[in-house]
Amino acid sequence: MKHVAFDVIVVGAGIAGTSVAAELSKHASVVLIERESHPAMHATGRSAATFIPSYRANNPALRLLTRASGNFLKSPPADFSEQALLKARGMLTLLNGVSPQASQRELEQMNATLEHSIVELPVAAVKERIPVLSDEWSSAGWWESDVRDIDVHALQQGYMRALAKNGGRFLSSQDARPHWKKGAWHMPIDGDIFSAPIIVNAAGAWADEFAASANVKPLGLQPKRRTVILVAPPADHDVENWPLVAAYDGSFYFKPEAGMLLVSPVDEHESPPCDAQPDELDMAYASEFAMQALNGLAIKRIAHSWAGLRTFAHDSTPIVGFDPAVPGFFWCAGQGGHGIQIAPATAKLAAALIRGNENSTKLKDLGFSAEWVSPTRFL
Repeated sequence: MKHVAFDVIVVGAGIAGTSVAAELSKHASVVLIERESHPAMHATGRSAATFIPSYRANNPALRLLTRASGNFLKSPPADFSEQALLKARGMLTLLNGVSPQASQRELEQMNATLEHSIVELPVAAVKERIPVLSDEWSSAGWWESDVRDIDVHALQQGYMRALAKNGGRFLSSQDARPHWKKGAWHMPIDGDIFSAPIIVNAAGAWADEFAASANVKPLGLQPKRRTVILVAPPADHDVENWPLVAAYDGSFYFKPEAGMLLVSPVDEHESPPCDAQPDELDMAYASEFAMQALNGLAIKRIAHSWAGLRTFAHDSTPIVGFDPAVPGFFWCAGQGGHGIQIAPATAKLAAALIRGNENSTKLKDLGFSAEWVSPTRFL
């Protein structure tokens, strides 16, 4: 049995673990370990893949992680990806049922914190963007121009290439079960023992389960299932340049996807960690909302459907930092549906904290506090 030593072991090859491993590999020896046969098989590979600066922007940690990540996503290093990571999309929020006064107050509050302002459009301008919008859903709307599609595959592969280029290793189909001994974490892998003084828990929906397997107290993370369907758009309509459209009340959203429409009922059903599958009732809700919203849309067949787990801490804020009770155990979990759009900044933050720095330079300049995401808030 051979002993293989690293500076850091990262567990979980979704976007969180992959980006952290790549960032750490610039200055440390790193091995990235994944239980599945391929990286990004769960939440990362099932995302709606959209960069939305206003998404839960009332949470300062998420808002600033998103802003700092946007700089990377818009202008990645020249050797990171052969294609652009972002594509202009825009987002239209339909204000049905909201009073003009309440809408204006909320808009002013959001714009006070956002880098790029959201504007309110009259009904006529909303209809120009979505000509087949039904009378039932025709209303004034918020227009957020800085919303963009994310090429998740290109982002994931860019980090995987960076990890390999920096000498990092990737191992798939491995059930990681670490134990702490003599100042390091030890893990049996294919007859050898891998060890490192630091282990990063980026196991997504399984983060609490992985912690328990390492005799670390779980933090009460809750995975929640979200369902998506893919359907043909209204006949004779090219939807490629449509924006992402969301209902203010959170009942549905839809967006173009490869000539089709991606639709979700924005469900959040508590779930155990699992290979999430779409629920028939949620698929029906998604279909019904889309047909109510769009004239001429008759969904006779769902081309494809899937579900993913979005994992939340009790305060819906990510967890990034060393466990306060166990040496060398670092959490990078609980992104709550933000994982892809905050990955670049979260990875830099995690790498800085692991190297012993208080914060990453970019986040510090924005006024970000690492205490907002620290596991010590669970004490």
